[in-house]
Amino acid sequence: CEDCGKSLIGECKLHGPLIRAKDRVIPSRARLTLPHYLTLRVLELRAGNQQILGVFAKKVIQKRTQFGPYVGQLSTKLTCYDESRLVLQVLKDGGKYFLDTPNEDCGNWMMFVRLARNQEEQTLVAYQHCGEVYFTTVKPIEPHTELKVWYAADYAKFMEASAVFIKEESDVCPLPPVAKEPVNPWICSSCGSTFATFALLESHQCIHKDRV
Repeated sequence: CEDCGKSLIGECKLHGPLIRAKDRVIPSRARLTLPHYLTLRVLELRAGNQQILGVFAKKVIQKRTQFGPYVGQLSTKLTCYDESRLVLQVLKDGGKYFLDTPNEDCGNWMMFVRLARNQEEQTLVAYQHCGEVYFTTVKPIEPHTELKVWYAADYAKFMEASAVFIKEESDVCPLPPVAKEPVNPWICSSCGSTFATFALLESHQCIHKDRV
């Protein structure tokens, strides 16, 4: 204690405790990587102050805008699973690895993007390119719209998932029914592959352009 000149194990009983100044809270790596025209919003607060976050646009984002690559730790086992986020895997040196993000300090903002429950709310498509995962917009995104993602057709096969994900949650009001499109109406002129939507066909054709 600088007032009485004594070296004490705890607080000075005569002069009381010290005034503690806390360090400034630094945002996590994932939050610092968020582009300036995107913002995080708290959608739900669960037990233990666990925040359910979503990524929203602050201005119009054009179609065919690419984000990425997704930053995560390569792992043979998925240690952090969230049913509202996509499970992502990549091929590296002949092996198949998960892109794991156990905390915000080892990932980037893309870890906050929630999965799309149907085609109506899907704004992004996820795909693998050169051992990395990218998200690309499949339509213009208006301000205040949440970015939501699902697998591209080829990546869905790699992930052993369906080309379109549809899930109705009991605690969420169901979305209006979406008119069903004919099965596989879109055909790639380069390789003959068929796709359920034009957006999936466009994403697939980017692979051919990259190869050229």
